[in-house]
Amino acid sequence: MKWVALFSQTGSEIYEISKRLGRFPDYVVTNKQGWEGINQDLINNTVVRYVDSKPSISDYKNHLSEDAIVTLNGWLRIVPPEICDKYEIYNGHPGLITKYPELKGKDPQLKAIELGHLSGGCVIHEATAVLDDGPIVAISNTVCFNGLTEDQVFEDLHKASVYMWENFLKEKLKI
Repeated sequence: MKWVALFSQTGSEIYEISKRLGRFPDYVVTNKQGWEGINQDLINNTVVRYVDSKPSISDYKNHLSEDAIVTLNGWLRIVPPEICDKYEIYNGHPGLITKYPELKGKDPQLKAIELGHLSGGCVIHEATAVLDDGPIVAISNTVCFNGLTEDQVFEDLHKASVYMWENFLKEKLKI
């Protein structure tokens, strides 16, 4: 099965997941304009495709594959309903929305810290046109925020997310 990964930030999570899997995505799609800030090791190991910063439905159709698992790894866009319905798309979210629904949306790590949560985690869910609302397919709720700095919370959630994606993709891609 093919794997297509979408990202809007650096692609570092995709690179780390790929190293752990021993397999890179067949290609990655980014709406980040230009090479600056993109993980160079990812660029060197897979094909990078670019779309507009606000992709159209035709952008998605031109760059996604119906025979692929599509992962959203820091893809800072809501995918249109007709795309969610046509492709097998999963989103990684660094907030434990199963326990704290208020963490849906952007920057859930900061929201969790601001709200004084003592623990957290991350999820993978099926992508739908509703923000962070699809069925949960994987969960990690092992991160303890007690006494950690903001940077440490981000690092711990990142590690938990990479581990969760690794296990999820091993099963989905039959690795």
